[in-house]
This record gives sequence, C-alpha cells and structure tokens, in this order.
Amino acid sequence: MFETGKLAQVISEMNRYNLHILGVSESRWTGTGRLRTNTGETVLHSGRDDNIHTEGVAIVFKKGLEKSLMEWKPVNSRLIRIRLRGRHNNLSILQCYAPPNDHEEEDKDLFYEQLQAELNEIPRHHVITLMGDLNAKVGDDNNGAERTMGKFGCGSINNNGERLVEFCASNDLVIGGTLFIHPAIHRLTWYSPNGRDKNQIDHIAINGIWRGSLLDVRVKRGADVGSDHLEKDSGGRGSSHGTVMGHLEDAGSGP
Repeated sequence: MFETGKLAQVISEMNRYNLHILGVSESRWTGTGRLRTNTGETVLHSGRDDNIHTEGVAIVFKKGLEKSLMEWKPVNSRLIRIRLRGRHNNLSILQCYAPPNDHEEEDKDLFYEQLQAELNEIPRHHVITLMGDLNAKVGDDNNGAERTMGKFGCGSINNNGERLVEFCASNDLVIGGTLFIHPAIHRLTWYSPNGRDKNQIDHIAINGIWRGSLLDVRVKRGADVGSDHLEKDSGGRGSSHGTVMGHLEDAGSGP
C-alpha cells in the first residue's frame, strides 16, 4: 500500500465485495500503527523498523467493527495478531507474509517459530484464522493429511507447502482453500507477469473445531488493486458477526 492512492483503492475494493475484515500481505509500510480512513475504516499495520519499504502486513476493518477489537499485536514485518469480541465466540486472526520458497531455511524456521509462539497465546476455544501470503503450494494430494486439507488444492506441494501442512496438522488447523470445489481460476491466487506461471500460494486456514463454520473460500478475480496476486475471500457463520474476510497481496502512500 506504499504507492500513492493505493489505500483508497484497497478500501474501495473491500467495500465493493462487502468484506468485514481484510488482511494485507506485503503492504510495504514501515513501522507499526493504527489509523482511521476518511470513510471510517480502521487500519492496523506492522512493518520493518529500518525504513525499508519491503514486507509488511496489515488488517483493515469495516466501519464500526473497531468497537469489537479487544487486542492487537504488531509482531514484526511478517506477522500481526488481533483479537475481536464476537456475539458467541471471540475471533483471533493471524495475518502473515511468509518468506518465499527459495529463501534460506533459517529464515523460514524463524517465521514458523514466531507464528507458533503467537498461536500459543490464543485460547483454543476461539475461532482462529490464519491467513495471508504463505508462499506455500500445498498441492492436491491430501493422503495422510485429510484432517488438515481437502482434495482441491492446486499443483504439487513445495517446501513451504510441506511446512504449512505440518504446522496446520500440529495445531489442528484446516486449509480452507482446499475444501471447496471451484474451477482452478477461483483457486489460483498468483499469476506471473508473463501469465504462464500460476500458483495457489495465498491461504486462509481455520481451527478444526470450527471447520463447519467455514462456508466457502474462493478467489475474486474482479478485484483490482494492481497486484499479481488475486483477492481471496472466505465466509463463515457462528464467529464474529458472521464475518466475511478477505486477503490481498502487495496492495503496495502511507506510513
């Protein structure tokens, strides 16, 4: 969201798709903070502290939902955690931007260690949502991982995908984008600039006890924020206000 006017564009698309909560990966904002837009949305962001405009994560609430915010923690430039009060159950969200698959193993180890530490802070009866650009291809073979993913992933699993599946299995999380039958164009989340390469590397996961509350996960191809990633939406019931959530990548002027 670093480019001039990009935040307004993101808010416009968020409202067009009637999203209650929007997670952003690679926001490119530095530092941490909370701001209110001219139209009333609340933005929480967490970025680098060296004034380099890379990485960064953010969460945007629709107007009025900020009243439900109980807690938020800007962990680092790849992770932010929030807790919302719901009518029946509280909702905790971990918004992520994982290191790419070709990064050093130590970087990826550190990311998942930090992610595990933050997940451990969340009461397990909460509705827990993990979402963002995990840079992870989980593939379409769920043999031995039936509790963690469905049969509707895309392509073949990579190292980051193995890490994500293992993390979700260890923490009873279910990868939502693999559960629902949709054409590939509504499951693939990233397209290369030349249009030849495409992957499903952005994900939304929910804790297993709330799996039945996840009604759908699909890519919205009409969302336009000038990114090579597509918007991914999920809808649920029984959580915080029947929340409809979405995720955008590189919504890349702001802080």
